[in-house]
Amino acid sequence: MNIKFLFLFTLCFSFFSCDKSNEIERPNVILIMSDDLGYEAIGINGAKEYSTPVLDSLAINGINFNNAYSQPLCTPSRVKIMTGKPNYINYEYFTYLNPNEKTFGNLFQDNGYKTTVVGKWQLNGVQYDLENNQDLNRPHKNGFDEYCLWWLRERGERFANPSIVQNGKELDKDIDDYGPDIFSDYIVDFIEENKDDPFFIYYPMALVHDPFRPTPYSDDWKNRNDRNKGNNEVYFPDYISYTDKIIGKISDALNKNNLDNTILIFIGDNGTDTQVVTLNNGKEIRGAKGSTIKHGSNVPMIVNWKKNIKNGFKSDALIDFTDFYATFEDILNVEKRESYGKSILPLLNNKDYDEREVLITYYNPMWGPNSAEVKRGIYAQNKEYKLYKRGDFFKYSEDLYEESKILISNLTEKENEIYMILKKSLDTIPDLPKFNNNNWIEKGIEVRQSGKFSENWRLNTN
Repeated sequence: MNIKFLFLFTLCFSFFSCDKSNEIERPNVILIMSDDLGYEAIGINGAKEYSTPVLDSLAINGINFNNAYSQPLCTPSRVKIMTGKPNYINYEYFTYLNPNEKTFGNLFQDNGYKTTVVGKWQLNGVQYDLENNQDLNRPHKNGFDEYCLWWLRERGERFANPSIVQNGKELDKDIDDYGPDIFSDYIVDFIEENKDDPFFIYYPMALVHDPFRPTPYSDDWKNRNDRNKGNNEVYFPDYISYTDKIIGKISDALNKNNLDNTILIFIGDNGTDTQVVTLNNGKEIRGAKGSTIKHGSNVPMIVNWKKNIKNGFKSDALIDFTDFYATFEDILNVEKRESYGKSILPLLNNKDYDEREVLITYYNPMWGPNSAEVKRGIYAQNKEYKLYKRGDFFKYSEDLYEESKILISNLTEKENEIYMILKKSLDTIPDLPKFNNNNWIEKGIEVRQSGKFSENWRLNTN
């Protein structure tokens, strides 16, 4: 009897010890999202005139995705990726995330992770003077233990002499301080401080969004008085190089602390700025931010996980921005799944991955009144064809700028089959509301003319 009891006790002890070990071995996760960076604008994807050795190496030794799709614009993408929900569920205004929404910050925090958000926020709804838009605790409510952010309640500068709030305190900076360096230094310190605990870092970068100006690596940086002047796309390659440098700094911090069990994800939030023309594999590609063509939302996506991904490869799986939340739920083994996306954890674990056949985008940006009505759209796509809910059908893999509609009356048998699959998917999605249905145009004008905020959206206290 005693021997039997001892055996059972040892078995139970071993079981619970294993459970604890598995919990400790949960991977750290770092999600880095560059601002206004399309798929075509990094070296490994064909932009040989841009220098991205760090990103190229991470891709070669990880997974390089060529069919990842964001929303065509920043706030719609951020709301979608942070909550795991399509825009027709919870996108309310440009520059706004409802504080009652559960984000992946809350998800990781609820499951024992240390969490931080660093970089660009722009989600308090200041430009529409929405409720509690001056709240400095908004990132905490969205699940982040710490933060270091630009555009929390004031836009200001994001690069030289940046306007940054760190955990409720506005930092005292000058023209020699560079926002991207402040953000990356904060991340490195966070890694050092939390290396013994599982952590989640969300880094929505300020780079490579305009205004395009010298970086500390640019020759023109020496002209201190000109660091915050102008907007010249000639500096875009410098922005790309500096982005790569920052990724290298973060990667080095992981290597220094032997944090191989860290999933490092790099993506863009939408297509490249329309001012920028990139030479990609000998072809000029103009950035298409805000547009529903491929270059407006096809973004770079690299996943590097040293402990798990031993042999790098390329993937052409269709990836939607709701998939990140679903993947994080899978990593955390959450019982009640809330994401609308599809987890890619099986792919990261080199197991059978059931790819999605159709990716759906619901795009109603409520931004840019002069062109917003034209650029709205709901569409479903596979890897070759795209069908808009309004009826336009394209073979976008060949017709990148969607200039030649396919006549529904002339479909081949294959095209008709694809058309019906895409249409069936679209039939499950609600229609776009009437343009300007919530009077966002008038509300934005009213707030701007009220005099309540300065030109840089600082609250006037006079």
